[in-house]
Amino acid sequence: MELKNAVAALSALAHEARLAVFRMLVQAGPEGLAAGEIARRLDVPPNTLSSNLNILSHADLIESRRDGRSIIYTARYANMTELLEFLMQDCCDGSPEICAPLASVAISSRCIPEGQA
Repeated sequence: MELKNAVAALSALAHEARLAVFRMLVQAGPEGLAAGEIARRLDVPPNTLSSNLNILSHADLIESRRDGRSIIYTARYANMTELLEFLMQDCCDGSPEICAPLASVAISSRCIPEGQA
């Protein structure tokens, strides 16, 4: 991952509402959630949610697809993994045992659907 992409992703996540949306989509899995359902669960106005979804989308953290009259949003798991790997790259200047607990969590929670790695 390039530095500018990491900055864009971290900037998008550095907002309470956007982080909540992103975490919700990560938990939802590849089926994703409709925009209306996200707004209902988070109790946010549709225009505020739309703005936050747009920022997350431009940062390549989420994607959308149309399903009938609904727009379904999903997390981009491969990009999330790239961001986490970027943050852990060259961990601890040659002392990887310091980051070992975090690395094992990242590996065990890897949830990229088959064929998207």
